[in-house]
Amino acid sequence: MTAVVPGRAGRRATASWLLFPAAAILLVFFCYPLAVILWRSFAEPDFGVAHYVAVLGDSVQIRVVLRTLRTALIITVATLVVAYPYAYAMSRVGRRARALLTLLVLMPFWTSVMARNFAWYVLEQRGGVISKLFDAIGIHGVNLLGSVTGVTVAMVQVMLPFMVLPLQNTMLGIDRSLLHAAGSLGARGPVAFLRVYLPLSMPGVLAGVSVVFIMSLGFYITPALLGTPQQALAAQVIGTRVNDLLDFAGAGALGAILLVLTLLVLALISRLATPLGASMTGGADRG
Repeated sequence: MTAVVPGRAGRRATASWLLFPAAAILLVFFCYPLAVILWRSFAEPDFGVAHYVAVLGDSVQIRVVLRTLRTALIITVATLVVAYPYAYAMSRVGRRARALLTLLVLMPFWTSVMARNFAWYVLEQRGGVISKLFDAIGIHGVNLLGSVTGVTVAMVQVMLPFMVLPLQNTMLGIDRSLLHAAGSLGARGPVAFLRVYLPLSMPGVLAGVSVVFIMSLGFYITPALLGTPQQALAAQVIGTRVNDLLDFAGAGALGAILLVLTLLVLALISRLATPLGASMTGGADRG
């Protein structure tokens, strides 16, 4: 009996049917609610851009958006600084040690988000562990609870797995013989790392940075529990508008502005990363 090999059209049809469930879920649970929010931000109570003008003309709202962007960038950079050497160590050790390090990274996923944030609440409150550590070294009156700094510290811990895992996946695929080749050509130690290894790890860096930055912009639970209304982030303001003021149109306008800013920042990161990666790779070739 001769097996029938599907043609190109058949393979495309099969691929389309395989994509259909994910596409349907995306349309129903993401695109449709987003479209409704955007429509209400323009249509209520009268059609126009009054809500966007109100947000952009309010200095308090502008400060909230800028504070959110600044906090997300700080969280992203701090997470990258912590995650890069950790992921590098994971790519260098043996299989058992790597499994243990991976277990430590994945452990936060197995813990309730509320439990983790309440743990940080206990650590950061006045008289907590962090305050006592600063008192022991002679720095008194440290209280991270209710500050953007306290929110940032907790968010770095929450976002760490989302930076480590893309970095580890990329670093495991880097051929280490390239470093030996660079060393044989005179590029040893830090020079080989900067000119060879770092450019090759950039896909993981960009993936982790993008995920952490986007999630940090819209994260709600940690800022709500550890922050204050006086130093609120955009997600807290949107939640207040929806839950307390029932201002769905104003919340949609603020969310849409934040979405546009997110896309612009990501486009800027992508635009800057392409020539940077090309120049660093070119430097590796010349080295």
